[in-house]
Amino acid sequence: MLMITSPARTHTDRHALATDGRTVDVAARSLQLAERRLVSALQQGEYAAYETLVRQYGGPMLAVARRLMRNEEDACEVVQDAFLQAFRSISTFREEARLSTWLHRIVVNAALMRLRAVSRRPTVPIDDLLARFDEAGNHADPARSLPLNTDEVLERVETRTQVRACVAELPEQYRAVIVLRDFEELSTGEAAQVLGISENAVKIRLHRARQALRTLLLRKC
Repeated sequence: MLMITSPARTHTDRHALATDGRTVDVAARSLQLAERRLVSALQQGEYAAYETLVRQYGGPMLAVARRLMRNEEDACEVVQDAFLQAFRSISTFREEARLSTWLHRIVVNAALMRLRAVSRRPTVPIDDLLARFDEAGNHADPARSLPLNTDEVLERVETRTQVRACVAELPEQYRAVIVLRDFEELSTGEAAQVLGISENAVKIRLHRARQALRTLLLRKC
């Protein structure tokens, strides 16, 4: 009996997976088509398209700006600057990139420009936050562990403010890469496109940024 029914179930399961795959492909193509139509409308100067752009992407862009900037007012101004830049540059947009990635790049650049122009507090030298090793290759500092893993730290409401404060202490280039990779969950390639650096540079900065963030969190535990 099992030999008869099992293949039928397997065929059904594979058919379901194939159907799900086609559904995902159709949904992805639908999103791409909608994005192309939006870009085309923006490039033709349609006012409704600008409203759609702000409505669809304003929230995610503000979330990025909030993590890069140190207060709400600066974050909002960064988003306004980013949208103005996007509206002025929409004619240069090429479909090789996702619209969301292009907008990420603009809002990150707007934030970094503002951070460079107005430095309101000294940044923490990152070398002081990285792990140190002795001549034998062992940790020079006593090993300590966080009371929670990274996911748990980010999920707990009472620690989110602390994590954000620690991220804000990182130098801008490290803050940007950790926000894009660990908070916005961009791939290494997408983060590289946004920041205008190589994927290898993203990996190196992210490794150093995570080490530095861990040190800052340990100091506050």
